[in-house]
Amino acid sequence: MAGRFPEVRPRRLRRTAALRRLVAQTSVRGADLVLPLFVKEGIPEPVPVASMPGVLQHTRDSLRKAAADAAEAGVGGLILFGIPAVKDGRGSAADAQDGIIQAALRDVAAEVGDDVVIMADLCLCEYTDHGHCGVLTPSGTVDNDATLERYAATAVAQARAGAHVVAPSGMMDGQVAAIRRALDEAGEPDVAICAYAVKYASSFYGPFRDAAEGAPQFGDRASYQQDPSAGDALREAMLDVAEGADIVIVKPALPYLDIVAQVAAAAPVPVAAYQVSGEYAMIEAAAAQGWLDRDRAIMETLTGIKRAGAGIILTYWAAEVAHHL
Repeated sequence: MAGRFPEVRPRRLRRTAALRRLVAQTSVRGADLVLPLFVKEGIPEPVPVASMPGVLQHTRDSLRKAAADAAEAGVGGLILFGIPAVKDGRGSAADAQDGIIQAALRDVAAEVGDDVVIMADLCLCEYTDHGHCGVLTPSGTVDNDATLERYAATAVAQARAGAHVVAPSGMMDGQVAAIRRALDEAGEPDVAICAYAVKYASSFYGPFRDAAEGAPQFGDRASYQQDPSAGDALREAMLDVAEGADIVIVKPALPYLDIVAQVAAAAPVPVAAYQVSGEYAMIEAAAAQGWLDRDRAIMETLTGIKRAGAGIILTYWAAEVAHHL
């Protein structure tokens, strides 16, 4: 019949794997991925994290090897978490020149140089004996302004140890401005800030707290992390951008893909999403039971996070996935 449109068959472009690759609008690259790594002071050999199969608390030597292997696989970055041998109320090891995180940063910088981006988690929960992300008042609440002073000192120590990027994750008000000012005054203006701008008080962090040994010894972090039902994600993200954040993170990833999309649409800086320990552990546990296809599930979740708008994805599968891409 004249004027009739041709029959539309979307399945034509799904018929073969090559066709599907050709028309794909979302792809995950190794360079998009950041690998979290844990290094623990004083252990003679790497320690497996029981709740995160395949993840280790590294020694300094095994950390160097893991960093080199990840760089060779083609990951975009590494983010380091330090676990000190001694903790105290102010997290003194966090900015100590000979502290585990500074030593680890120097080790990794010597191993991989500028081949990958070296990021340092900037928080106090791994370093305090109470497990909270900052300095406490006598009544046991987190003192925001006193904590900013500790973050500033830690940022400078991490920058001088070789971090290309510092990543404040404590969700203190004004943390980005305090850190930017401290870095600039210390002669480290080129060190970038990747701010945990939208970090929820989530149930998905449990395995991480095993790995980083940073669970709070009392109470919780609901007074400084965001509530899952709150609507202040964009406000938090844009405040961090205004204070000088070079990258902003949404954490966790999968339960908050709508937030990733909102922040990506509004923020004038790159947006990252952290596929957190609970997300990792769920897939590993289900795959171990034979309930799902592990490799397909990994790639499906990473593709979903990328499709939502995250240009950078922090994931414990980073090196494995980059190796196969």
